[in-house]
Amino acid sequence: MKYKTITVFTNHNDADLVSSAMFDAGAGGVSILDRQDFCDLVKSDVIWDYVDESILLAGDEVKVSTVADIDDEEFAVRLTERLARMKEDGGISYGEIIEDVIDAADYENEWKKYYKPIPTDNITVVPTWIKYEPQKGERIMRLDPGMAFGTGSHATTRMCLDLLDVKDKDVIDVGCGSGILGIAAKICGARSVYMCDIDMQAVEFAQKNAELNGIEAQIECADLIKGERTADFIIANITADILMRLANDIGKHLRQNGEIVLSGIIDSRLDEVISCYESAGYEVVTRKSMDDWRALKLRRK
Repeated sequence: MKYKTITVFTNHNDADLVSSAMFDAGAGGVSILDRQDFCDLVKSDVIWDYVDESILLAGDEVKVSTVADIDDEEFAVRLTERLARMKEDGGISYGEIIEDVIDAADYENEWKKYYKPIPTDNITVVPTWIKYEPQKGERIMRLDPGMAFGTGSHATTRMCLDLLDVKDKDVIDVGCGSGILGIAAKICGARSVYMCDIDMQAVEFAQKNAELNGIEAQIECADLIKGERTADFIIANITADILMRLANDIGKHLRQNGEIVLSGIIDSRLDEVISCYESAGYEVVTRKSMDDWRALKLRRK
């Protein structure tokens, strides 16, 4: 099976903004190849098992890539229009946009080269193909992201993992992707976990990863808003526009004294999201920042 790849050339400071534009255009996942990220990793305390040393030879230009169905002509149009509007607003700089075609197997193997263990406050996410010896008491999740779904390296996911306060709680993960947040919640002591996504491929990967970790969870292809399920803790790592659309309906799924964690919010959209949820009757109890991204933990007023 073949897929279309779209790569945007930009710089270190604007890579996350290009990534956000791709998600806004409908991307299921984004890959950022940035020499500066490797240099920052070398200076950090993070342990990794594999790094492609060719990254050291790369220049300062950053490549942000995603994939689309081979017959999807509209994605590139939406992305180009979104980037152009951001550029006109003075918020982004980018260069060439390149489209290519790649075999699915080749694409997945190419991405594997840049994955590494991701430590967070609550759990360490380790790709299945990497050897990793956990420290005493360290909670580990093994993950096979599959094509176009993340392993937790993106700031939006890492902040959600840091904010998991789920022991003995029933949890809902909205837009679960590869299942990383729902699985992590169960490993961190959640009583039960329900995961849903409107993308059947995401559901299949989430089911596979739950089995890989010996986790019991209900995972289905569904739109949460159309159901009646309730929980003590709801996680939604999506885009700002979708989060705001959820604001007036998500409350019917949240039990008394429950909490919601929202992520996927680019800094420039934070005030909009907060205002939207405050109008819907919530108050912010925790804010978290990483790179240009923001996450919130909310509770009803």
